[in-house]
Amino acid sequence: MSQRDSRFTPQLKMSKKLLKVIGKTNAEFRLIGEGDRVLVGLSGGKDSLALVHGLKHIQRHAPFRFEFEACTVKYGMPDEHYEFLSKHCEEYGIKHTVYDTNIFEISHDTIRENSSFCSYFSRMRRGALYTFAEQGGFNKVALGHHFDDTVESFFMNMFYNGTMRALAPIYKTGRGFHLIRPLIQARESQLRAFADDNNLQVIGDEACPAMLKDVKMPHARASTKAWLAGLEAENKDIFKMFKASFKHIHDDTFLDPERWDRNDIDKED
Repeated sequence: MSQRDSRFTPQLKMSKKLLKVIGKTNAEFRLIGEGDRVLVGLSGGKDSLALVHGLKHIQRHAPFRFEFEACTVKYGMPDEHYEFLSKHCEEYGIKHTVYDTNIFEISHDTIRENSSFCSYFSRMRRGALYTFAEQGGFNKVALGHHFDDTVESFFMNMFYNGTMRALAPIYKTGRGFHLIRPLIQARESQLRAFADDNNLQVIGDEACPAMLKDVKMPHARASTKAWLAGLEAENKDIFKMFKASFKHIHDDTFLDPERWDRNDIDKED
């Protein structure tokens, strides 16, 4: 059965609000269009599962044709099983590959001293996904980052790296294809609700190879997430303000001379 024909396979429940966010994001940033071949990084968590089913919905209803496949990177750890994930994809007409690597084995020798194990494995997983995309002739790679991720990354970069940087909805990689984030304007709570409503078996942090390392786990993201949760508890609209801010950037008001418009330098009130 082709992917186009697989639109007649069963589909999971997904809220109209979430589908609207995904569709609007795709249209706004032109993430997927006619003839695209998209590789989706499928970890088995709630985010990537929502992503493949969101793309399945777009594929059924969009006025353009595109193909997508899911790829799960296998680290080469003991007791690493993804059979249930492959079975899930088969049931819903999603082509899925488990890509074998030796990332865990080589991590013993290649990880830099004082480097974050989570960051290391994330980079290696991304590299493996890119390699699979190149070998398969895909022109786009899709990841399941959501809006909470980009807000957390923004503040982590500010607090810990001294930069103002978030997660782009689309950018061209050094390998020539585009990385896209179709869920970038969706809230994490929407993706969690999708998984709960469909009683999905999801993979969490327990599948990260860093959990098998006898090291102190990084606290920056957990601390930032908790801080943001506190802000939202005090102001339920805070993430709406974050989203508005991300779309209204006055970069010539910061302390970076390269971003100033010299013609307007005397116009500030």
